[in-house]
Amino acid sequence: MLAIKLQRIGKKHQPSYRLIIQEKRTKLGGPPAEDLGWFNPLLNKREFKRDRIEYWLKVGAKPTDTVWNLLVSDGIVSGKKRAVHKQAKKEEGAKPAEAKPAAVPKS
Repeated sequence: MLAIKLQRIGKKHQPSYRLIIQEKRTKLGGPPAEDLGWFNPLLNKREFKRDRIEYWLKVGAKPTDTVWNLLVSDGIVSGKKRAVHKQAKKEEGAKPAEAKPAAVPKS
């Protein structure tokens, strides 16, 4: 399955990202299928190839959650933003752990 991902480039403490299309399960070290644009979070600048992104979405490529949020804010796709940092689920009706009686040392 193809995925639209961010590939980190740049120096230490100066991140910038390349928007690429690549097989979902491959590592980011390999060559991408296609370069779709770039994103610099420090300067909040980005440039995406809108027509190519729309083509890959029609073909069936799935964007990661962060890429989806960037595409929504850029107006390339319509929809709600996705939660990137998921909250831990709290168990409903969970009872506090029962305290076990302390073991009495044998003398």
